[in-house]
Amino acid sequence: MNQPAQPPAAPQPYGTPDTPRVAVLGEARLDVDPEIARITITVSARGADRRAALDDLTRRNNEVRELVKSYGEAVEKLETGAFSVTPELAPKSRHERVRAYHGRVHLTATLTDFTALGELTTRLADLELTRVDGPRWGLRPDSPAHGRARQQAVREAVQRAREYAGALGARLVALVELADLEAEQGPLQPVAVAAPRRRSGYGGPADQDAVAALDLEPQRQTVYAQVNARFTMTPPEL
Repeated sequence: MNQPAQPPAAPQPYGTPDTPRVAVLGEARLDVDPEIARITITVSARGADRRAALDDLTRRNNEVRELVKSYGEAVEKLETGAFSVTPELAPKSRHERVRAYHGRVHLTATLTDFTALGELTTRLADLELTRVDGPRWGLRPDSPAHGRARQQAVREAVQRAREYAGALGARLVALVELADLEAEQGPLQPVAVAAPRRRSGYGGPADQDAVAALDLEPQRQTVYAQVNARFTMTPPEL
């Protein structure tokens, strides 16, 4: 009678004397130029009654949106966030008497043209009751920089494993496992602005009374990648 086929032997988790394993960590860190910059715009209004506050807020919000959109393809995205109208009660009043109404709209603009960024930021900050925060520099989620970092981490793991094996008079035979631990971009950070420069010409002719555009220095972004790699190698020469 034919003997039943034997199941394959389970792999040894830590290798064997004849087929030892080496486990290494491959790391990469790249500093690259940012691809996008985000600014947050807060438009405010204050009125003695609700309708007046809303009218002023609507007018200023439209003015901000038109200014941002006048930069065309330099602006990748313009989004409206929170909107609020809040009553301010009169102090020391025995009744709930409203003293004024405060309105706010928050917008976020994403730009890809950093030449236009300094001018737009300055022009927005020059508007009435308009606050600008940023820029926050960053990379797109599908940026090629992430792929380059991962590839470099793998090459680092292979090189490190070869060095360990070579120190024992052995050589690598096969890759057993490659585990992606983490590949992430550093947080978006605001940066300080530098000295003024001339207007770049976006958004129509320059206003002689307008303040000079700010010259912004993009903040380089750090991309990290880490992989765990396990290899089998020839028996060492001990």
